[in-house]
Amino acid sequence: MKYFLFNHVGSLNHGCEAIVRGTVNIISNADRNAEFVLSSFAPETDSGILEVEKRSFVTRPLTAFEKLVSAFNVKIMNSEEYALKKMYSEMKAQAQDCDICISIGGDTYCYGDNHGIQVFTRELKKSGKKVVLWGASIGEEDLDDNKLLSLGDFDAIFTRESLTYELLKNKNVNKKIFLNPDPAFCMERDDVNLIEGFSKENTLGLNVSPLVEGYNPEITKITVDFIKYIIENTVLKILLIPHVVEDGNNDYEYMMNFYEKFRETGRIDILPSDLNAKQYKGYIANTRFFIGARTHATIAAYSSGVPTAVLGYSVKSRGLAKDLFGEERFVLNSRKLTEAQPLIDTFNSLVENEAEIKETLMKKIPLYLRNAMKMGDELINL
Repeated sequence: MKYFLFNHVGSLNHGCEAIVRGTVNIISNADRNAEFVLSSFAPETDSGILEVEKRSFVTRPLTAFEKLVSAFNVKIMNSEEYALKKMYSEMKAQAQDCDICISIGGDTYCYGDNHGIQVFTRELKKSGKKVVLWGASIGEEDLDDNKLLSLGDFDAIFTRESLTYELLKNKNVNKKIFLNPDPAFCMERDDVNLIEGFSKENTLGLNVSPLVEGYNPEITKITVDFIKYIIENTVLKILLIPHVVEDGNNDYEYMMNFYEKFRETGRIDILPSDLNAKQYKGYIANTRFFIGARTHATIAAYSSGVPTAVLGYSVKSRGLAKDLFGEERFVLNSRKLTEAQPLIDTFNSLVENEAEIKETLMKKIPLYLRNAMKMGDELINL
């Protein structure tokens, strides 16, 4: 079968890249003849994903007549649907040679208005395609009437953690809702050459993003105070690991400030911004502890058996931790932090419980991988 992967922002977001790579592994395991089309907002960033055909997800401009009709619809009926259908028509045509359309933007229904993707999903469905939502996380606060209706358009919804699964089940939004791990758990990692002086035994991996700083401006000071604590009270070295390097949302540029501030200590370094998701996972796997804001950086750590704490900002981080540990352990609400002490306490808890956490991950991750692979069978059953 041929699979149309859409709603992918591009591989400068290495979490999105990890979802694509994991998805290809999952489906190929179930369907040996699988072919993939990746519809991407930035296909030029996806060149390293060799298993997929890249197509550009670019809306077309409206004709003069369409603009007139659209203006009428907006003014009289307060609806942009006509305009959106026309703008997405070429994207819909891209999917016509495919059998199953997979919305792989797991956060699509998390943030703000996603009316455009709702209309596009509905148009794919009308054209006779099977359409699924893949690796989804959604909070109660994210839902409105339009999103609830749109979730009913899918032939199946695959949720990546139990908080979302239970919410959607209780809302009765769709007849087919599955609970499986995030597809990124199934992305392989590359072997990497470690930075001189940094070993698995002595390295704390740290990922902080401008996204969480946007939610909470105190994060910068909190991170500085936390790094000071690590340098003054442990023998660990700190490896700063970017995971999203998009313009205006660039972990590398943001974390360079911390690197420059502490570089003279000889205890800190930063990975370059031009690695791919498999390479970043290779470095994350070679840390002793990991603290991350980007969800898929923490998934790379969890799936590599690394004791991990999360600077969370949405339901996905809470749900992932709950499913792994039976409770929301080692997750901090980054929006509400006002000082470094809770982060320091959480790090110390990782250290104190290191052996237990590793044992838990050693038991859980193989089960996670097996459960994730079942997603491919469920797709074929559609």
